[in-house]
Amino acid sequence: MNLPNKLTIGRIIAVPFFVASYMMGYNLIAFLIFIVASLTDMLDGKIARKYNLVTNFGKIMDPLADKILVYSAFCLMVGNGLVPAWMLIVILAREFAIGGMRTVAASEGIVIAAGMSGKIKTVLQMIAVPLLLLVNVETFAPVLTYITMLANGFLWASLIMTIYSGIEYILKNKSVFSM
Repeated sequence: MNLPNKLTIGRIIAVPFFVASYMMGYNLIAFLIFIVASLTDMLDGKIARKYNLVTNFGKIMDPLADKILVYSAFCLMVGNGLVPAWMLIVILAREFAIGGMRTVAASEGIVIAAGMSGKIKTVLQMIAVPLLLLVNVETFAPVLTYITMLANGFLWASLIMTIYSGIEYILKNKSVFSM
């Protein structure tokens, strides 16, 4: 197994530690775990492309690892009101719809590649989550208002990009619906 795939697996392994830290109220530790895990996403892609280590495993598991990490965070944050439940439902509905389209396309030998808008969506989500984590860290109380505004701005931006990228995937790949 190559290094990029090991980093992807590491990101998945980090999720239970992130969840446990968050649920025990150790938001700063959860923040650090999330940041390190998010950085492995950027790193594994760069290494895979630079050294021609792109694999089918990586093509499938890398975006799945991102989703497991980000959506586990959003699910936890619905519980304490940091993320509205309806927002998570919209985000998950897009993921299931696009995932379904990709499955149908793959059954016909067609690969639906990740588009730039989907990548931007993921980056916005990976910025929103750590900012939301800082909202509950007492150390940041003096600047809590600014962190909260910034976190909510990125959360809303990620929602808008989620909807936009979902529409874009559907329009660009509408032939999948006639299979």
